[in-house]
Amino acid sequence: MSIEEHVDVLIVGAGLSGIGAGCRLRQLCPGKSFAILEARATSGGTWDLFRFPGIRSDSDMFTLCYPFRPWAGAQAIVDGPSILAYLRETAEEYQIDRRIRFHHRVTAAAWSSEESRWTVEVKRVDTGESVRMTCGFLLTCTGYYRYDRGYTPSFTGVERFRGQIVHPQFWSEDVDHAGKRVVVIGSGATAVTLVPALARTAAHVTMLQRSPSYILSIPAIDPIAGLLGRLLPTRIAYPIVRWKNVMIALAIYRLSRRRPETMKRMLRRLMERRLPPGYDIDRHFSPRYEPWDQRLCLVPDNDLFEEISAARVSIVTDEIDTFTERGVALASGAELAADLIVTATGLNMVPFGGIRLTVDEAEVELPKAIIYRGMMLSGVPNMAFAFGYINQSWTLGADLTCEQVCRLLDHMDRHGYKQCTPRPPAETVGVVPFATLTSGYLKRAIDQFPRHAARDPWQRQQNYARNRRSMRRAPVEHPALEFSLPATGEAAPAPLAA
Repeated sequence: MSIEEHVDVLIVGAGLSGIGAGCRLRQLCPGKSFAILEARATSGGTWDLFRFPGIRSDSDMFTLCYPFRPWAGAQAIVDGPSILAYLRETAEEYQIDRRIRFHHRVTAAAWSSEESRWTVEVKRVDTGESVRMTCGFLLTCTGYYRYDRGYTPSFTGVERFRGQIVHPQFWSEDVDHAGKRVVVIGSGATAVTLVPALARTAAHVTMLQRSPSYILSIPAIDPIAGLLGRLLPTRIAYPIVRWKNVMIALAIYRLSRRRPETMKRMLRRLMERRLPPGYDIDRHFSPRYEPWDQRLCLVPDNDLFEEISAARVSIVTDEIDTFTERGVALASGAELAADLIVTATGLNMVPFGGIRLTVDEAEVELPKAIIYRGMMLSGVPNMAFAFGYINQSWTLGADLTCEQVCRLLDHMDRHGYKQCTPRPPAETVGVVPFATLTSGYLKRAIDQFPRHAARDPWQRQQNYARNRRSMRRAPVEHPALEFSLPATGEAAPAPLAA
């Protein structure tokens, strides 16, 4: 197998993080050669994969967009196709689309300290061909869930159901819900997005949940963004709106964690105003967990509550006994009739896109690795990964990582370093999972992921403002980072022409 190409930086994934990483490299490290490998046939990642009705972000677009390409207008909660168009327009504007190699699935990456480079194994999904690339720095932007498989629990009697069953991750154009009785199983962000969208044309939609989630309605149009957009140029208005939304989201998170009972009362009062008089909020909208033990579900402009009030949507809180020919039989003895069942039951997580990592022929044991500043792994040289926040927009965390990678690359160039490896102290205090949410998708897979420690820089707090200030002020050459020159003067293959 021959080496196809060598680049300074190899980005894995052409979704929101990968496109942003390419833009940051163009801006901050213009002399670096790079390529983006994407396993699928198109760019956009999540926003191209998910195509179910109503698909949208549960983060506002002023923080989900890239800070170097502000979102125009006052629309805060944006549908999936609009986000996808924004990503692809950004890639075209910054000429990132030219750097994307589609149908390239990275299966393994091996680091050689002697050569100071990664050798990356790639499978061409379209042809079945195997190729290799090498790079000086590896940046994974693969997200955290499997694209080829959603999570569906084992339900008794599934084979008996005569209608159609579909997981939202694999929704396609041939799924017809118009005029049908639809049961959506689940209560998370996907379910609360799907249900009101389906209700517009379905005969009736039932959201069947084993337990409720906390739900907060927010305006789809940001009135302050609209006002500032009329009064000020974008370069002034946008940072104000962005930071306003950052601080509001952080305030909600802090209140939830520090005063959960206060947050519960606030959410309940808001729902009492939006649901029909006498609605059983205790049963259907009072979760067993505390606010922000799991992600808070956002709905725009009360859409879910309005559909419930209009009797186009029903909420049923019960457990499934078995599927039947006509629908779902419940533990309570009731049966829900359905023509279409949607299993909005979650995702399957996978670290770094399932890439097998080795360092000097030793496999990296991810559960034993400690995360440095939310972006690098202990003992793994010249590699970073883009990851968002659990309590705010994904882009805030991913873009901050990309900025820091560019700072690191520039520092290594100025000092002639070829390798940078995070090294934790001999006794790492307070090792904990990288995320503490109690969501099912996290609990099922958390043991596969690297961990945080209790002390800086091995802990990334869920506070974008503090992390941004800390990372921009801190010197790149931290004692926890081991910088070194190559063990040999042998040169890597020259980059091919872009």
